[in-house]
Amino acid sequence: MARSILIASMLLSMSACSLIPKPDLNITPAQVNPMSEVMKELQSQPGPKFPIPVAVYSFRDQTGQYKPQANVSSFSTAVTQGATSMLMQTLIDSKWFTPVEREGLQNLLTERKISNKQNGSKGDDIPVLSTARLLLEGGIISYETNTSTGGTGVEYYGIGASEMYREDLVTIYLRAVDVHTGKVMMSVSTSKRVLSQEMRAGLFRYTSLNRLAEAEVGFTTNEPVQFCVLQAIELAVAELIDKGIKQGYWSQAQVAQPAEKQQELSQG
Repeated sequence: MARSILIASMLLSMSACSLIPKPDLNITPAQVNPMSEVMKELQSQPGPKFPIPVAVYSFRDQTGQYKPQANVSSFSTAVTQGATSMLMQTLIDSKWFTPVEREGLQNLLTERKISNKQNGSKGDDIPVLSTARLLLEGGIISYETNTSTGGTGVEYYGIGASEMYREDLVTIYLRAVDVHTGKVMMSVSTSKRVLSQEMRAGLFRYTSLNRLAEAEVGFTTNEPVQFCVLQAIELAVAELIDKGIKQGYWSQAQVAQPAEKQQELSQG
């Protein structure tokens, strides 16, 4: 009996290990983040007639939340503090906007002063800073944990397996402000679910009075929160562009028609 339980434990461990994806323990080189489907679709569409100059002073975490940890004080924030950099990169990749530097404006002004002193000029040789037509405001306004939890499991004769999952929710707001009038032209809100999953299988049996057989295998998968924030920002920018087109604030560039198509249109 004890031998059969031990064999069953070994078979369970071997089968579970074969199903679990093993991480590559070798040192891997850094890689460029792949482009999301939202950005691919946005870049495949016609761009603007003229890129819109925009300024972003801050797009920060407004949740004030820290990572939840049991029985420990944590000072690590629940969401990324680099959302401004993510938004700037998304604006550049969209091809619809020309961002101007405002987050590090003081550093930029300091460098211009140093350049003036080194050149011995009064500032006439350095062109004026580019101005923005739109001001983008907003931030990460919510990060809700455990919005959905659940799982399944089965156990018989000390041999069992279980699966559990948890969903969090991150929400951002993005609004466009007219620099000349101060009017809020439009505002969009997007959300992204953050999925965490755990799977395990194990055996726990007494093979005799003083002998215990125990085995356990499993793995967990957690979506990186910063990638979820990035996806929410990309969707917000895409929605902002689409809403601006529908409301007539900006328009797409006219796509050049092929010669055959132009001839058909002229004949029609």
